[in-house]
Amino acid sequence: MLAVSAPRRRADEVRTLARRGVLAATVAKAAPAERARLTGGTYDIAWPVVFNGLTQGLERRRGHVGCATSVRQLADDCLDRFEDDVEAVVHDVVRSARKPITNLEAWIASRLNAATVDGHRRRRGDLGALQRPRPPKWLSAALGDDPWLVHLAVQMLVWVGQPATAGAELWPLESWTAERAEHTGDWAAGRALVRRDIDRVLEVMRRRPDWYAAYVERPLGRKEAPVSRSALPVVPGTEQPMLALVDPADLDDAYMRALAYEAVVAIRGRIARGLPAERAVTDVIRLVFGDDADIAIDRAPHGGDAGGERVVRLLRDTGERNRIVAAVLAIITDEPDL
Repeated sequence: MLAVSAPRRRADEVRTLARRGVLAATVAKAAPAERARLTGGTYDIAWPVVFNGLTQGLERRRGHVGCATSVRQLADDCLDRFEDDVEAVVHDVVRSARKPITNLEAWIASRLNAATVDGHRRRRGDLGALQRPRPPKWLSAALGDDPWLVHLAVQMLVWVGQPATAGAELWPLESWTAERAEHTGDWAAGRALVRRDIDRVLEVMRRRPDWYAAYVERPLGRKEAPVSRSALPVVPGTEQPMLALVDPADLDDAYMRALAYEAVVAIRGRIARGLPAERAVTDVIRLVFGDDADIAIDRAPHGGDAGGERVVRLLRDTGERNRIVAAVLAIITDEPDL
């Protein structure tokens, strides 16, 4: 008599528990080793159903003929999607199989769409992204209810919650360029216009800083780092430069706001200790933004305002210095809790 393999035994155990209507309860109270065995058996049952009932059709619609042939032929990205879907289905089975199920494969097939959609939303939630991306009314209104820009905003909200990357780019410009042409009828437009549209949508989104931080910035920061397309050879023992998830201008803006906050706190402290207001302002401004400031430490030489020369020039001009002092004192007065 031929011995039954371990995967076959654990799959049969899962089917037996499902027929008795106790699969979910058994997994819930199982010890770690038993839970791993039962989950593995569920995986063995689920993956052929997912591939035949969902993945093959999706890959054919994508034009991936090879990927639709078998699991072994799946490309890396397609395999990642397949594994995510199988994981979602297994998660659904071991939590929902609470009644007697005669044919577990058929029961799984009937729940494929609901289980994988739920898994997709759960993974987005883990990243902090919106689980069901929709444009808020304020966002649509601020974009003039422009159909393309509203659509683009939704695609951006979808994109930040996906683990996929766009090569060396932050956004999938190629596919969105094609989408823009379909929406607007302007087939001559290129990537530059899509970048402009993205910047416009981001500018509107940032008008609600808390919303932007929660649903765009945070999930975007959790995406895998984009793959660099640099043709430069990799030197052994050296690290490659990281690609920022936001534009350099955005990083500069955030960094300058942080410096400004620290400057105001320092100025207020010096004035409280009796230092004349004009001297407190000019000393701190020169220290934070002037000669000794290292604002562009991560940039190439000559990539910014070297040494804060412009700030120093402004402080040397009496009129400009008085204007700066008055502006800073107004901020301190208007924002006592800053």
